[in-house]
Amino acid sequence: MALLSARMKHWGAALLLGAVAVAAQPAEIRVHPGESIAAAVARAEAGDTVSIERGQYEDHLRIDKPLTIRGIGRPTLSGGLVGDTIRIVSADVTVEGLIVRDSGDDLGAQNAGIYIQPGADRVVVKDCDIVYSLFGLWVEGVKDPRVIGNLIAGKRDYASAQRGNGIQLYNTTGAQIVGNQISFSRDGIYVDVSHHALFRGNKIHDVRYGTHYMNSYDNVWEENEVYRNRAGLALMETRNQIVRNNRVWGNSDAGIMLRTIQDSVIENNVVAGNQRGFFIYDAEYNTIRNNLVIDNDVGAHVWAGSIHNEVDGNDFIRNRQQVRYVAAKDERWGAKAGNHWSNYVGWDRDGNGVGDVPYEANDVVDRLVWRLPMVKLLFDSPAIHTLRLIAQQFPLLRAPSIVDARPRMQPGHSHWSDWIGKTK
Repeated sequence: MALLSARMKHWGAALLLGAVAVAAQPAEIRVHPGESIAAAVARAEAGDTVSIERGQYEDHLRIDKPLTIRGIGRPTLSGGLVGDTIRIVSADVTVEGLIVRDSGDDLGAQNAGIYIQPGADRVVVKDCDIVYSLFGLWVEGVKDPRVIGNLIAGKRDYASAQRGNGIQLYNTTGAQIVGNQISFSRDGIYVDVSHHALFRGNKIHDVRYGTHYMNSYDNVWEENEVYRNRAGLALMETRNQIVRNNRVWGNSDAGIMLRTIQDSVIENNVVAGNQRGFFIYDAEYNTIRNNLVIDNDVGAHVWAGSIHNEVDGNDFIRNRQQVRYVAAKDERWGAKAGNHWSNYVGWDRDGNGVGDVPYEANDVVDRLVWRLPMVKLLFDSPAIHTLRLIAQQFPLLRAPSIVDARPRMQPGHSHWSDWIGKTK
């Protein structure tokens, strides 16, 4: 009897543990057209999945527990042009596969398609269309957010200053912003006081700044395409950035703006068809290498004490003005491998691939063009080439300049011609 009693207690304990385990399993709650998504979210338990069937829904969601909100067949959730369409206040929330639209338009309240407030760590927003919202995503005060594979389009009929940003990151760490398409917002991605982030494979067009970046450190920007904006990448008041393998073209002002930036690497980017390829202002101790800077009005505009930068291995090809340099003394570029300058008029008598005389960017011809733009019509004439050579022989005619002592005779990018006229 004692043995039987012990076994019954053991079986009873096992049954109880099994019941608890079954009760603890995450559940799926289905939402059918005509039903309330908010009601489903309210009755869900932490860890559950709310699956929304294809249809049109007008609702406002406040997600205050760890949940997965998943669209089936891409349902549409409208905020009715009031407030935030979705507000996430809990950690460990995933939103995927939805069309989220129609936030309010109160800039003071920062109305967003999806508003992620402080404490909502490890949030994931993926494969959503976030459209006709003031801010696409507002992400503030969180760790390790993931924003992956979304299409974000702002209120296109509003003036630029009355729109919000596609993605707004403030006071975040460890963000991953990957594979998104962003357009018709104020700025594509606005980043402030946000560190250790990855921005990869995004396409950003028809905004003010593709990225507007302030006071943020230790981030990686790679393999993004940023085009047809006022400016492409605006990296300001920052350090320890890696900016590589991006394509920045057709922007009406600067392609890549490096303003008050230190200790960063900008490499292997294509900067084509912008008004200014690089705008380099108060930038020190950076490495700018192996970039293709082509078909811009100005290849690089350099001023405000931008010194001690390693600028090497770049191709400056067919920019209407290769460099506009404003300073009181020469700055040396190309100390290791040299840069290629398509308007270099020197020679290579020993055939080692390096010009025998230095390249100087701000010669008398460049300064003449600044004052008389019509001189551009004569750029390829023998008279202009002769004037450049004469100016090199008479120091009184020269101004402070970018000087490349090892100009390369051939470009390093074999497919450079693919980028000529791309903006058209």
